[in-house]
Amino acid sequence: MVMGILNATPDSFAETRSNADPKQAVETALQMEAAGADLIDIGGESTRPGADPVPAAEELARVLPIVRALAGKLRAAISIDTSKAEVARAALDAGAAMVNDVSGLQRDPALARVVAERGAGLVLMHTRGTSKAMYEEAVYQDVIAEVAAELRSSIGIATAAGVAIDRIIVDPGVGFAKRPPHSYGVLARLPELAAALDRPVLVGPSRKSFLRDAAGGRPPAERDWGTAAAVTAAVLGGAHIVRVHAVAEMVQVVRAAEEIRKQG
Repeated sequence: MVMGILNATPDSFAETRSNADPKQAVETALQMEAAGADLIDIGGESTRPGADPVPAAEELARVLPIVRALAGKLRAAISIDTSKAEVARAALDAGAAMVNDVSGLQRDPALARVVAERGAGLVLMHTRGTSKAMYEEAVYQDVIAEVAAELRSSIGIATAAGVAIDRIIVDPGVGFAKRPPHSYGVLARLPELAAALDRPVLVGPSRKSFLRDAAGGRPPAERDWGTAAAVTAAVLGGAHIVRVHAVAEMVQVVRAAEEIRKQG
């Protein structure tokens, strides 16, 4: 499945056009769906390295009008990209079907109870530390073994709060608290992670900084060719969902990679 990224923030690292205006965001989401997106992931707080945290009230003001406007218009499922229980609760009540928590329940464990009560889907992403300090934590002896162990801990928090195991998706957190060799290593060894956790896997490599050197130092908005390679590797490695900015282009990449995987 292809998840389209809809950042309702004024400071997205990877987009040339802001979706902070709800009307523009709704138009973008509908375009993504028409291009083949299966899910739309709406976020109101930047999670890029170095980003400042956003109060829940401000995050809600950014995302709720968009979720409400899209709930009756989209066939694609709506995902809310948040680590806050308060934001997740309001978005799920407004029509979202799943929560994408980049902290893996490390920042607000109460989020798990909200997901359990609403019967929603839950993406648990691996990271370490805060947005401002995540690279200080990027030290691994075996990146797959450690990512799997830390995600297993997040799964434990979720299930203890009542989230059904079949509602949980894991994300190895490419680019989060990982140096480029770690991110490439995760992509190369994705089948090991999937086997270790026995959960569907989401991978979000789109336009991230680990692709910078491969893209000749180009800015994020010009890294779609590198993203295409990473998406292909993710699909061939067994990913179930890829999270991308350029939906129309990456749908083609995913479908071709999917056919190759079938023949294997």
